[in-house]
Formats: sequence, C-alpha cells, structure tokens
Amino acid sequence: MKAGFLALTAIVLWSTAATAFKISLRYMTPYQLVLMSSAVSLAALSLIRLSSRAFRGTGVAQQIKNQPSNSHSIGASALRGFLNPFLYYMVLLEAYDRLPAQIAMVINYLWPIVLVLLAIPVMKQRAGPWTLAATAVCFAGVVVLVLGGGSIDGGASLPAIGLALISTVIWATFWLLNLRSSEEPVKSLQAGFAFGLLYLLVYGISMGRMGALTALPWQAFAGAVWVGLFEMGIAFVVWLRALSLAETTADVGSLVYLTPFLSLLFIGAAAGESITLWTLGGLLLVTAGIAVQKLKGHVKAGQ
Repeated sequence: MKAGFLALTAIVLWSTAATAFKISLRYMTPYQLVLMSSAVSLAALSLIRLSSRAFRGTGVAQQIKNQPSNSHSIGASALRGFLNPFLYYMVLLEAYDRLPAQIAMVINYLWPIVLVLLAIPVMKQRAGPWTLAATAVCFAGVVVLVLGGGSIDGGASLPAIGLALISTVIWATFWLLNLRSSEEPVKSLQAGFAFGLLYLLVYGISMGRMGALTALPWQAFAGAVWVGLFEMGIAFVVWLRALSLAETTADVGSLVYLTPFLSLLFIGAAAGESITLWTLGGLLLVTAGIAVQKLKGHVKAGQ
C-alpha cells in the first residue's frame, strides 16, 4: 500500500513537468530555466543526503558511506552531468519552447523504445520482430502527431520535433550509462547535477547570458523551483523509496503508464492547450509500442 502511494506521488509530480515547462517558458528562456532548476535540484538532493533521517528512508545510506570516490567515478559523473541536466534539458526545453506541450510530451515519452534501440549496438543485443514491431508502432504515433500538429495551438515545427526526438536519444544514452554504474543512484544524481550546473555556468558566462537573470519576474523563479524540486529531484527519491518498499518492481513499474495521460490532463487544465484527438491517437500508439516491447520480455520470461 505504501509503495503504491509513493509511486503514484512520484508519477503525479512527474506528470506536472510538461505543464511546468510550458508555463515557465512564458517568462524565461530554456537556458535560464535549466540553470535555475538545476541549482534547486542540486540543493534539494544535497539536503536529502545530508539529512540522515530523510536519507535513511531510501534504504541505501550504508551503501553511500562505504563507497569511496575515485577518478573513474568522478569521470563518470562528469559525463552523466554533461548529458543530464546540461545537454538533455537544454535540448528538451528548446523543443518545449517551440512546440505545444502536448506534442513535446508525447514525443519525449518515446525514450524507452529509443533505449531499446540504442542497446542493440551498445550492449550487442539483437533486433528481433518484437522490437521492430514496437518501434514501428511508436514512430507511427510520431507521424500522427506531425500530421495533426497543424490543428494544435502553435502548430508542429519539424525542426522542433527533431529536437524533441534528439532529447529522447540523449536521455536513453544517460540511462544506458546508469545501467552500467554501480554507484548509489541518489549520490550519482547529485554528482551529475553538480557537474551539470558547472557546465551551465560556464556556458552562460561564455555566452553572456547571466546578467538577464536578475530581471526575471517571480513567476520565473516559482517555475524553476517547481521543476527543480518535482521534475528533477524529489520525485526521483520518492520513486526510489517506492521501489525499495515494493515486493517486485512490476508492482509499481506498471503505474508509469499513467504519466503521459495525467500529463495531458494537466496540460489541458493549467497550460491552456486544447487536447486534440491527434494527440490522443499519437500517445496511444506510442504507449502501445512500449507495451509491445514490454510484452516481449514477459513472453521470454514465461518460456
């Protein structure tokens, strides 16, 4: 019961991300949002790790205590921080800035199938008929979004759709690196955000983008705090806690499928977009494709 409640809490928080992105970008640039929300997330993750009572709840405090830092882990953290938050959110938020939130959100949800495709060359896996079928169904959903994009407020820009697709490749690459990591996940995320924030500061200073931060309205800061806490930081820790309490990962993992549909509800209610049948059709195809890929795993397990 507690695992399910925590998992649903994380999912609801993640479901607000697309709406928070879109509303925040009305008051600030993608770079400003990434910079400030990354700083908020790093602060939140640091406080969680410093608080023995809160961190003991993740069930991995002893693991962290016993993990020494070394040059390899520092290099891995530097790479992960470059991918997320620096590169991933810079690309993703550029897509959100140019697309209706409902289109950007659905395309971003492709990352699990992109992860499977990347694992083929990286982890020497085979592309069987299940994978090919899942990929075809998912990308049919993207075609539906492109065809129906003109009927959505703001329209669908092909270059912006390209950015959204690139963001899924970056995120899938980030998760492939995580799969090969033996570091405790909260510690790994905190170190990655520390490096990511450094990259963002260097980028902002070199490009002369730091001065404009002082002129932002309060809505911009509120949006950055929300994104930093609930998209990047706390939701991740809550999800880890849910996984640690669940008897099996499948007990809570299937709840992730609720995320894009809840996101559409928030986008329609708070971001002011009219959700179209094209979007629903595209999302159903994308989630069906991911379900086909998951079904492959269950079929193999049952053999």
